[in-house]
Amino acid sequence: MIKTVFKINKMDCPSEEQLIRLSLSKFNNIMDLEFSIDDRILTVYHIDDYYPIYDQLKTLNLETTLIASESIEGTSEVYEHNNTQSRLLWQVLIINFLFFVIELAFGFISNSLGLVADSLDMLADAFVYGLALIAVKRSDVFKKNIAKVAGYFQMVLALFGFLEVLRRFIGVEKVPSYEIMIVISIFAMIANIISLMILNRNKSKESHMKASMIFTSNDIIANIGVIIAGVLVYATGSKYPDLIVGAIVFIVVVEGATRILKLSK
Repeated sequence: MIKTVFKINKMDCPSEEQLIRLSLSKFNNIMDLEFSIDDRILTVYHIDDYYPIYDQLKTLNLETTLIASESIEGTSEVYEHNNTQSRLLWQVLIINFLFFVIELAFGFISNSLGLVADSLDMLADAFVYGLALIAVKRSDVFKKNIAKVAGYFQMVLALFGFLEVLRRFIGVEKVPSYEIMIVISIFAMIANIISLMILNRNKSKESHMKASMIFTSNDIIANIGVIIAGVLVYATGSKYPDLIVGAIVFIVVVEGATRILKLSK
C-alpha cells in the first residue's frame, strides 16, 4: 500500500472536503482518506501510482501540491485509523444506550415529557453510533448514506414527540416530579460531556463521525433545558414548563437532523 500526502491550499471547510471525496470516489484503488482541514492536508492510502489521483485533484483548482508519497507495510495505519474510530464509537454507544434506558424509565416515573424527549434523543444517538460503527470500514458513499438515515430517524422521533406534546397540552396530566427531572438530567449531561470528549479525541471530519458529534452537542443543550424545566416546575407548580421544554428539545432534534442531512449531500 502507498501513503501519499497532499497540501490543498484552498481546502478551508468541510464543503471542500466533500467536493474532494466526491471527485475521488471513482478510484477503486483508494483504501482510505484522511483530512486535516486546519492544516489543509489530505492523506490518501491507495494502491498503484498516485499520478491519476494527483491529476484529478488538480482539476478541482484548489491549489494542490504533492508533499510526499511512500510505500507502507500492509495496511496497519488504515486499520489503526478505523480501529480507533470503532473503539470510540463503542464507548459512546454504550453510554448513550444506558442513559436512554435510565431517562426513559425515570421519565415515566416522574411523568416528565422533557426526560422522555431526551431519552429518545439518546436512543437516536445510540442508533447513529451503531450505524457509524458499520460505516467505519466502508466507502464514503456508504458513510454519507449512514448520515442520511440518521437524520431521517431523528425527524421521525421529533414528529412523534410533537404529537405527544400536543396530547399532553390538551389532556389532563399531573405535574411532573421536578426532583427526578433535575437529578437525572444532570447525570445525563455529564454523560454527554464525556461522550463529546471521547469523540473529539478522533478529530475526524468524516460525515458519519461529524453526525455523531452533532447529536451529542445537541444532547447537552437538551439536558440543560430539562434542568431549567425542572426548576420552573418547582417554582410554578405547573406541568407547562416541562411540556414547553419537551417541545424545544424536539425542535433541537429537528435542527440537528437538518444539519446531518446537509452533511450527507
